[in-house]
Amino acid sequence: MHLLTYCADGDESPRLGARLGARLGDQVADLTALATAAGTRLPDDLLGLVRAGEAALTTARTLLAHAGPGHPAVRPLAEVSLRAPLRPGKIVGVGLNYVEHVAESHRTLDTERELPDRPVLFSKPATAVTGPGQPIRHNADLTKQLDWECELAVVIGEPAFRVAERDAWRHVFGYSIVNDVSARDQRRSGQWFFSKGQDSYAPFGPVVVTADEIPDPQDLDLSLRVNGELRQDSNTRHMLFGIARLIADISSGVTLEPGDVIATGSPSGVGAGLVPPQFLQPGDLVEATIERIGTLANPVVDAR
Repeated sequence: MHLLTYCADGDESPRLGARLGARLGDQVADLTALATAAGTRLPDDLLGLVRAGEAALTTARTLLAHAGPGHPAVRPLAEVSLRAPLRPGKIVGVGLNYVEHVAESHRTLDTERELPDRPVLFSKPATAVTGPGQPIRHNADLTKQLDWECELAVVIGEPAFRVAERDAWRHVFGYSIVNDVSARDQRRSGQWFFSKGQDSYAPFGPVVVTADEIPDPQDLDLSLRVNGELRQDSNTRHMLFGIARLIADISSGVTLEPGDVIATGSPSGVGAGLVPPQFLQPGDLVEATIERIGTLANPVVDAR
């Protein structure tokens, strides 16, 4: 399933939906309304659905199998406004997780030349999350080096603590996209929180694709464009530490809870690594694309 959160009809109240797909003309189904019409119940939001577990997912799949154009709970996707799929309890970012990005970071950002021997982790607060089409805030009083990073997002489905790599996959609910927006000139004595965690620095979406629909998340093309020009182009198979290793490493000391997100790292091609460096400016449009998930597009606006 391609699960999403949306608003419609001038009502800013978020609704739980699912994309029915191109074969049905890119329709979105209101899952809560479908459940009500069928005399059953589903959570009102995606975080609730994640926490409700497999039984709720089975109900959602059954409801969607009987929905289509013409159903009162189904409408064209073009008629709704997408929001971030959910607000994670925490976002765990992974730095320096693609070999070529390690090299460009050493050259331009003063990081170590050697490949890390264990995942480099940092956090982004939930307040950094923004949704598809929502603005990335550029405050020139705080940064002159606003940068992009297209990353595969792993959404946790079951609590994970001290999980072995071989068992990690059972804790994955699904996958999405995070643009790990970064103010390169706001790193503080090696600490990345303010550089990575300001409001709007975690565009997230447009959907969460359930794990059953992505058989190999370690073989997905990902790319990023700024104003239509290709900046990043890679594949998740080039991760230094794969998803299972990341879950095992993080959960060795931190409990991952349903709805938490792991942003699995950026490939090369960030603005700081270009010659000369290029950074985001108000008026830019950033589009992060991952195979089987879609495109997450966000404008950059002046936030002063």
